[in-house]
Amino acid sequence: MACFKAWNEDPELKEEGAVCTLDGTVNWHGHPAIKTKSGQWVAGIIILLNQGLITLAFFGVGVNLVLFLTRVLQQDNASAANNVSKWTGTVYIFSLIGAFLSDSYWGRFKTCAIFQGIFVVGLVLLALSANLFLLRPKGCGDGEISCGTHSKMDITLFYLAIYLVALGYGGYQPNIATFGADQFDEEDHKEGKSKVSFFSYFYLALNLGSLFSNTILGYFEDGGMWALGFWVSATSAFFALVLFLVGTLRYRHFKPTGNPWARFCQVVVAASKKWHVEMPPTGKELYDEDGKESSTNSNRKILHTDGFKFLDRAAHISSKELEEKEGKRNPWRLCPVTQVEEVKCVLRLLPIWLCTIIYSVVFTQMASLFVEQGAAMKTTISNFRIPAASMSSFDILSVAIFIFLNRRVLTPVVARLTKSGSKGLSELQRMGVGLVIAVLAMVAAGIVECYRLKYAVKECANCEGSSSLSIFWQVPQYAFIGASEVFMYVGQLEFFNAQSPDGLKSFGSALCMMSISLGNYVSSLLVSMVMKISTDNNMPGWIPGNLNKGHLDRFFFLLAALTTVDLGVYIVCARWYKCIKLEGKCEDEKEGENLKV
Repeated sequence: MACFKAWNEDPELKEEGAVCTLDGTVNWHGHPAIKTKSGQWVAGIIILLNQGLITLAFFGVGVNLVLFLTRVLQQDNASAANNVSKWTGTVYIFSLIGAFLSDSYWGRFKTCAIFQGIFVVGLVLLALSANLFLLRPKGCGDGEISCGTHSKMDITLFYLAIYLVALGYGGYQPNIATFGADQFDEEDHKEGKSKVSFFSYFYLALNLGSLFSNTILGYFEDGGMWALGFWVSATSAFFALVLFLVGTLRYRHFKPTGNPWARFCQVVVAASKKWHVEMPPTGKELYDEDGKESSTNSNRKILHTDGFKFLDRAAHISSKELEEKEGKRNPWRLCPVTQVEEVKCVLRLLPIWLCTIIYSVVFTQMASLFVEQGAAMKTTISNFRIPAASMSSFDILSVAIFIFLNRRVLTPVVARLTKSGSKGLSELQRMGVGLVIAVLAMVAAGIVECYRLKYAVKECANCEGSSSLSIFWQVPQYAFIGASEVFMYVGQLEFFNAQSPDGLKSFGSALCMMSISLGNYVSSLLVSMVMKISTDNNMPGWIPGNLNKGHLDRFFFLLAALTTVDLGVYIVCARWYKCIKLEGKCEDEKEGENLKV
């Protein structure tokens, strides 16, 4: 209908054969998008290239940040690991801000463009601060030449730069994948298939950008060419922004839907006002609006579910509301069932979400303690030196391999055995498998550390490469982390997207990133607690500056134990969880099955 209403407003619609999209997307001018002149793979490829360049730029900073802090800013290992965890956590907290602004006010295109601009500014400032103030004397920071002391102004400028990078990337990342998917009309069968393919290519672009950073840029930065690495990142981000803006007139857009938190507050207030009301035994007498469209921002109505019965009071029709029903409804006294169920959905997601935080604590070790462990191992083959941070390339390769194995081998086999069609393992089951593999990763890292200490030189001035154990013994722990990502993070993204109400899809994506954020903060807190307890009685602690005098292996085994406990709690929460009931969907798809172990 929107296409016909805009017929006289947009001359392009008068062209013979002009067909609008069916999913409600609009073009740059706010008119219904024409299929042949907007979106599809022209816009999709631009966004894929943009994502690859942005990822290259971000990981060009993040992958070796812990070494920059120890070598250039002279921080000890524990402090550097803590600062990296805090910085990474802040990145994902900013993602919540980006998702909120995108859904409520700016829309995805404007949000992506603004935060990419902030990202570029942060990278340029970082490159300038490193080149002009921090890398003194010239060539320092390579592990052999020590850098001089720095003023408070130099340090402040550095932290301002990296947190601008965190703000820019964090605000951009949760929106770009969804914006790319917006370019394909899921109501069209052909474009719907392309939309599914887009997500696979998007993840590939992310990994290719990260692979370049972990290998090429990581190699130059590990050799002391920090300024070059930062300038390459800044240049990549600038070209990514220019490329993104080139496609402006080609993109399809969904209009922002307003602030969802007001709807949540209305349900809580309305339910509280009726705390004394005696409720009917079933939900059939609760208020709901007629028609497919509800007063909320969801496209589909959500059916009533048991549980959190107190909130049902918000949809109870009292005699006063019955008299006012023909007039204007007061949203702070009466809410439709769909609006109430939105709040219930979020409350049901929270326990599952909380159980993913410990996994993120495990995941964040790859960017901090794994790198420090690798730097203290034998990193040379003949005369070639392998940067410790580049070992994360095995994580990327593991992700690619296990994505293929999961889609092409595991899913068909499980589907055949369980007779569940083509779904294979459910999202909840895959997340549970990810936790199990995470335990194996920490056990592997702990065992490698035991052997590294066995062949290490205890007394050393510069303990990099002080153990004769080859850095390639780290491959299993990186491979386990990569395999666990495929099951945990991919399953988590699918789960939160599928179980979030239609008006809160970006909120679901933000929950995934917030899990990583809190995981980094918990990791930082855990390192601080371990160091405080283990340094009593003048002991060096588990993670001292000289790892050869510490017990990093005990820290890895502690994480394995915590993840095992978390797995048990997760199984209980997954069995308790009940799926969202969307009108016309739950009857056809059995998505609400609990995790079965």
